[in-house]
Amino acid sequence: MNQHAKVDIRHSTCPHDCPSACALDVEVIEGRSIGRVRGSKQQTYTAGVVCAKVARYAERIHHAERLMVPLRRTGPKGSGQFARISWDEALDEIAARFDAAEREFGAESVWPYYYAGTMGLVMRDGLNRLSHVKKYSRFYGTICATIARIGFAAGTGKIAGVDPREMGVSDLVVIWGTNPVNTQVNVMTHASRARKERGAKIAAVDVYNNETMKQADIKILLRPGTDGAFACAVMHVLFREGFADREYLARYTDCPDELEAHLKTRTPEWASVISGVPVEEIEAFARLVGQTKRSFFRLGYGFTRSRNGAAQMHAASCIPAVTGAWQYEGGGAFFNNAAIWRFDESIIEGHDAIDPSTRVLDQSKIGRILTGDAEALRGGGPVKAMLIQNTNPMTVAPEQALVRQGFAREDLFVAVHEQFMTETAQMADIVLPATMFMEHDDLYYGGGHQHISVGPKLIDPPGECRSNHEVMQGLGRRLNAVHPGFDMTPRQLIDATLKKSGHGTIEALEADIWRDLQPDFRTSHYLDGFAHADKKFHFKVDWGKVPVGTGGLMGAWDKMPSLPDHWTIIEEADAQHPFRLATSPSRSFLNTSFNETPSSQAREGAPTVMIHPDDAATLLIADGDAVTLGNMRGETTLTAKLFDGVRRGVLIAESIHPNKSHIGGRGINMLTGAEAVAPLGGAAFHDNKVWIRKVSMAA
Repeated sequence: MNQHAKVDIRHSTCPHDCPSACALDVEVIEGRSIGRVRGSKQQTYTAGVVCAKVARYAERIHHAERLMVPLRRTGPKGSGQFARISWDEALDEIAARFDAAEREFGAESVWPYYYAGTMGLVMRDGLNRLSHVKKYSRFYGTICATIARIGFAAGTGKIAGVDPREMGVSDLVVIWGTNPVNTQVNVMTHASRARKERGAKIAAVDVYNNETMKQADIKILLRPGTDGAFACAVMHVLFREGFADREYLARYTDCPDELEAHLKTRTPEWASVISGVPVEEIEAFARLVGQTKRSFFRLGYGFTRSRNGAAQMHAASCIPAVTGAWQYEGGGAFFNNAAIWRFDESIIEGHDAIDPSTRVLDQSKIGRILTGDAEALRGGGPVKAMLIQNTNPMTVAPEQALVRQGFAREDLFVAVHEQFMTETAQMADIVLPATMFMEHDDLYYGGGHQHISVGPKLIDPPGECRSNHEVMQGLGRRLNAVHPGFDMTPRQLIDATLKKSGHGTIEALEADIWRDLQPDFRTSHYLDGFAHADKKFHFKVDWGKVPVGTGGLMGAWDKMPSLPDHWTIIEEADAQHPFRLATSPSRSFLNTSFNETPSSQAREGAPTVMIHPDDAATLLIADGDAVTLGNMRGETTLTAKLFDGVRRGVLIAESIHPNKSHIGGRGINMLTGAEAVAPLGGAAFHDNKVWIRKVSMAA
């Protein structure tokens, strides 16, 4: 008689770099493997919905090509030639190479490098503890959120907003600069609920007719880097036509009269020339916002990945302050809830061991750092050794030509702790096999909502995979890195962090499963004042004193407009580079996570670039033609996709495909710059001027 396999439903949290941090119900089969993954209905933000790629997570966690054993490089860098070694051999060699670099070039010649391949606090941030204890070069993470956070906090005074579940009781949900169908599907859950139950309208503001815009009732299609102009024109109409809530403005904002006077010349006609949005569409959108008290502005990351990104976020966030939408349930703005967690990560990161004199290196400038740029090295010596966790800079970092050159250095020792043989792992000297989130314990928060949770270990890892924390423990012993955090288990670190943060014990949080930390209505809507010292929403910004953490002022921060405006610092198209390129997120990849799963590969296919049919006709480019995009940084070749859902002069390449998937093996970030975005750094991934040429048959 056949016996059915025992299936338990266990709870977890998605760890990937997405604001949704979805609550998961996971099928655990016989205690050894994973089956179907579903969104949990018990958590009110996830509300039973999860993206397709995570629903198929068994395909990833049980993938035949997972790294299972430590490897040492045996051939040239990038050759893919490796031989199996033991964990002791691997950790001994990493420690010996780190010590040798420190002896000859100083401790700062070692640079541990990581990012958000997992958003779990223990497994993501624990690498900082090693850096701090050993006085290695410290890490400034700038690729993702820095620009957007600064722009939002410039107005509100902190990074927190309206309960995102209030989208479900809004009468107008404005989804601005983000494509949640691709990147955070739960936004659509709540927006769609408002439309179904209340007859609410959904508006999408973006640079192409993406999957979210296709579901919207109002579609605002603009040129990349022009959101600030559009926002100013909207506010111009609000003031001009009497939709500004003057009582609210007088009580809650810093300089409404100065703003109104400033906006007199920021007309729809002015903005239309800059953004490409017709005057009548600007005015119709503004009137709808003005007439709809419950207007919820769900602001994203995408439109901030531009050289004027912080100013663009601030300009968009000013609109609900002009209308007073913050006063109403289902009204106001939300970007991220970073300010509500209050996590004290001092034990995880080893804050007590920080030496402020140790240099801090910018993640986005890794290409310049590894090729010896003196400014990027902060005046110090070269980087000679690295340990990389949770990121794939050979594909995702800007200025890929420099990144490739840097990783090819024979005098650079690189150890990569990974789940798959990524393009970064292929350049390593030592490769270590890593666990996935269901194979270790960790602590999570939802940037796009209000819940915290413990993600427990559900199954044992395959082969010889070890967690990030286990690697830190092994290296800590060999490097004589002494700190209590190295002696604790992940559960002990979670428990200590929760207690230090005022969140109780790990057992209490596990009993809650997902704990809701949303502040009360008055706090979330800033009805007792905003988070600046004067309790006002700031239309006027001193960008040299923005109220968030800083790696130091960068870029042309002193030239930023103090009032909302279109800042013309973007990389404008010119005669040599007549197109503007944005590299927007694809649906089935998450950065380079899921690049390896067959279902994601099948859905995304080969890399393409969207081009307006009229632009294509001018260049004699047909749908499906191979085309090369280029600028002063490099070139990449991919396939043309004719698409009338972009403004003329705009190209969209949904990314990130592996470099090797591009014709010729050069990926999309060959075209991306690493110049620091004002005021505190960041990378302008969606702000590139390029030329495009059809690949000739002879080529």
